[in-house]
Amino acid sequence: MHIVVCIKQIIDPEIPPHVFQIDPIEKKQIRGRQVLVISTFDEVALEVALQMKEKEDGKVTVLTIGEAEAIEALHAALAMGADEAIHISDPAFEGADSFGTAHILAAALQKVGEFDAVLCGRQAGDVEMGLVGPFLAEKVGLPCVTLAANMEAGDGKTKLRRPIEGGYEVLETATPFLATMMNDESNVPRYVSVRGLRKAMRSEVPVWSAADLGLDPAKLGSETAQIEMEELFVPQRETRCEFIEGETGAEIGKQLALRLRELKLI
Repeated sequence: MHIVVCIKQIIDPEIPPHVFQIDPIEKKQIRGRQVLVISTFDEVALEVALQMKEKEDGKVTVLTIGEAEAIEALHAALAMGADEAIHISDPAFEGADSFGTAHILAAALQKVGEFDAVLCGRQAGDVEMGLVGPFLAEKVGLPCVTLAANMEAGDGKTKLRRPIEGGYEVLETATPFLATMMNDESNVPRYVSVRGLRKAMRSEVPVWSAADLGLDPAKLGSETAQIEMEELFVPQRETRCEFIEGETGAEIGKQLALRLRELKLI
């Protein structure tokens, strides 16, 4: 079973809040010197793919779109156990929205060739729109299962479990298909060993440009984006403490209720 996993490199979401900064003009997070990691749900998708590889004696190929430093995410994926990694990089891709990203990945999948499944994270750990997976499925004409936790192959079809309140629901699809994965106790990503990372860093990772994918640069990037972000900002939180006075508990309770109603909280 050949599984292709689409990952994204983002600024570590676990950084302290006081160093988190937004560029209000570019409407994106300021990198600075912050550590870059694989987006959390994409890492989960990779873990699910690796579990399937171990069960079915399959193959896992990892794709990412990004600048030169995105190679670090691919090395981490190889160290986790992926068989191949492909770096999709071109200045023309800068500023692509979810539609543009899906368009680029669709061309990459066509170049990859035959595969049985495509896995994406349920959403990116930075912008958290959750659109690329479904858009990509539509672009390449694949059935799409969203918010799955794990999967199991058998009899030419694949069963996927989706967490719901009180348990799971099981969905079945023929291959090839695309699924977006969410975290679950069954898919906690494995740790990357130093030895594995050193080995991965010696691996040759091909870089595919717009020309390699047969894409027209004039139809890519921010100039052709269909999604417009109006504003991106860090919300300002203010804390105030107000004392409710009264002679008895009943009186204080009454005054509290009146005050909450005045503030339209009840």
